[in-house]
Amino acid sequence: MTKTNDLTQGSIFRSLWVMAVPLISASFIQMAYSMTDMLWLGHLGSDAVAAAGAAGFFTWLCNALSFMTKIGAEITVSQSVGAKDTKRAACYAGQAITLSVIIGLVYASFIIISAPALINLFHFDAPIAEQSVNYMRIVAPGLFFQFNNNTFSGLYNGQGDSQTPFRASAAGLVINILLDPLFIYGIGPFPAGGTAGAAIATALAQGVVFCIFSRRIFSQRFPLGRMRILNRLKKDLARRIILLGLPVSMQNALFSMFSLTLATLAAQWGSVGVAAQSIGAQIEAISWMTAAGFSTALAAFTDQNYGAGNYQRIRTGYRLTLAIAGCIGLFASILFWTLNKEIFSLFVTEADAIAAGGDYLKILALSQLFMVTESVTAGAFNGTGHTTPPALTGIIFTGARIPMAFWLTTFPALGLTGIWWSITISSILKGTLLPVWYLYFQHRTMPAK
Repeated sequence: MTKTNDLTQGSIFRSLWVMAVPLISASFIQMAYSMTDMLWLGHLGSDAVAAAGAAGFFTWLCNALSFMTKIGAEITVSQSVGAKDTKRAACYAGQAITLSVIIGLVYASFIIISAPALINLFHFDAPIAEQSVNYMRIVAPGLFFQFNNNTFSGLYNGQGDSQTPFRASAAGLVINILLDPLFIYGIGPFPAGGTAGAAIATALAQGVVFCIFSRRIFSQRFPLGRMRILNRLKKDLARRIILLGLPVSMQNALFSMFSLTLATLAAQWGSVGVAAQSIGAQIEAISWMTAAGFSTALAAFTDQNYGAGNYQRIRTGYRLTLAIAGCIGLFASILFWTLNKEIFSLFVTEADAIAAGGDYLKILALSQLFMVTESVTAGAFNGTGHTTPPALTGIIFTGARIPMAFWLTTFPALGLTGIWWSITISSILKGTLLPVWYLYFQHRTMPAK
């Protein structure tokens, strides 16, 4: 049996770096699932991209809901490990697995049943709507696997092991890359499936990742002992997992809903508007996912040290992570500002879509530094078990994008770009307020020794 990784001792930089690198790599892999589909489908035209992009918002929602069990598992397992209580960590892990299986199954079933009604929100022409509905229904089993894969990753992250989730995700990405052209274009004995083919490849890849995780977690090789897929739920443990993860889940779910609303607004400019936002969001995820990797690493680091009462170590870890992520945000800003159209042209060939996507990246370049600052600070908050402040900040200011976007798009000089400006302005506000709140919280609850 392998051991958990103790983050309460040794070099702070090494602890954060060893955790962060696999997490960042895994984040890019998660992003690459969607980007791979977009790259292959982009050659079929913006209609195919719009169909998959619209369905992608519900994949995003799946990820958001999985934070309920993922974050709850990370915090409870990590703080138990930090307090050297392995038995309690194992109990929390078992409860998180059962909750994840139940919720994931309900969500996948919901997608299969409600796909037509959900896609109607975009007011697509019939051919695009049909493609999108087929994509959602085919990918639904993959959403069940994806939901649980996220929770399984949380179990390992909480133990200070980010390498195992990375290896599992990497295997899934390789399979997705290999299967995408086969199922989309119909190479060899495979029929050409278009967007449906992309859904089949994604679902199969997620299923493989699920099997890799299961082979370890449900065996004696799991550091906390052999787990079971279904356990009798214990009210106090299950309740704590849900309450810790719920604010983060709500924030991400509402973020998905807000993005969906903005996508329906962008759809007024046709498939070009939807394609610009869906592809642009995937490209912007280069900096967002990197920051998320450091955020999760900082959360696990803070979790264990909070459980052990190492407050000064937490302070140093936050400052160091913020400096590293800030450099990444600055680099992304420069890249998006100077090479926006060139980057976007890798995904689509239509001049209108490239122009709209270039505007998206250039405007979002102004908020990258604030975005990574918010993400890292959210990880610091989550590591102390106080998940409400970042969730509340995110919900309020991300929600403000909706009325702001509707207002800004009424100006003829802005039009579609009014949506992108609403995203940038809200990110700047979040990245300013949340660090101030955290420093106040740190001063009040973590006395310097």
